[in-house]
Amino acid sequence: MRLLFAGTPLPALASLDALIASRHEVVAVLTRPDARAGRGRTLVPSPVRARAEEAGIPVLTPATLRDDAVVDQIRALGVDAAPVVAYGNLVPPALLDAPPHGWVNLHFSVLPAWRGAAPVQHAIMAGDEVTGATTFRLERGLDTGPVLGMLTETIRPRDTAGDLLDRLAVAGATLLVRTLDALEDGVLQPVAQPTDGVSHAPKIESDDARVRWAHPAHVVDRRIRACTPAPGAWTTLPDGARLGVGPVVPVAEADDLAPGQVRVGRRDVLVGTGGQAVRLGDVTPAGKRAMAAADWARGARLGDDVLLGAGA
Repeated sequence: MRLLFAGTPLPALASLDALIASRHEVVAVLTRPDARAGRGRTLVPSPVRARAEEAGIPVLTPATLRDDAVVDQIRALGVDAAPVVAYGNLVPPALLDAPPHGWVNLHFSVLPAWRGAAPVQHAIMAGDEVTGATTFRLERGLDTGPVLGMLTETIRPRDTAGDLLDRLAVAGATLLVRTLDALEDGVLQPVAQPTDGVSHAPKIESDDARVRWAHPAHVVDRRIRACTPAPGAWTTLPDGARLGVGPVVPVAEADDLAPGQVRVGRRDVLVGTGGQAVRLGDVTPAGKRAMAAADWARGARLGDDVLLGAGA
């Protein structure tokens, strides 16, 4: 089949590579416009654009798909299907039926669970033991289209969102290729999503990544892992400065610490929660690189009376 691949960030690369290596032809790539990044705020192409250009594939970078000229340009490609992986723009009704086999989205959850922008993060935050990936045909509703394929993946006890997404991106790429193969062979029957078991996964904002030390240790642990690497969990120091917080480990000792209270040992740093304490891993002081919590604590000369996040 002739394909238009739509995707933007790093997790979409595995699917693009798999499609390039498949029996199908990727005739063009659709991705978000270049974005400013780094201290110099220079324009940087998306990972998908960079990979497509390396492969010699034409790239489209419209700011919106609602422009009539863009709609005409995409229709003129004459593709059979448009696989989508974390593209980041809405596909308007005028384009949904343009490819005969539709827009085939790879979503990183077992639908109808965790519809939305951040399914991996919300699955970890909720304490799910199993998640997965789903291919489905886009329609007007948010992640509501009929299911074409599905796989499951165990969430490991120490998984961060980055760890889990890396595995799902690779496994999902294989699922996407198999889905497109089956569509071309005419052996795939779409299945409507069930009406029960629906949950939603809105984008994780910065405030969602703030550590609430008054929550139980397992909740603190899940939230931090869910926000690693992005947007990055954080708390505040007594002077109001932000401190980035990497994954922590709940510990059995030191359950006498108040929420947010710090206890500095020779080799570790414990922080109280609404239950048992947690051991800090890496932290990132404002304007500095990540470092081991014990190294940071020694340099900052913290005492046991320090409260992170004002005890939040």
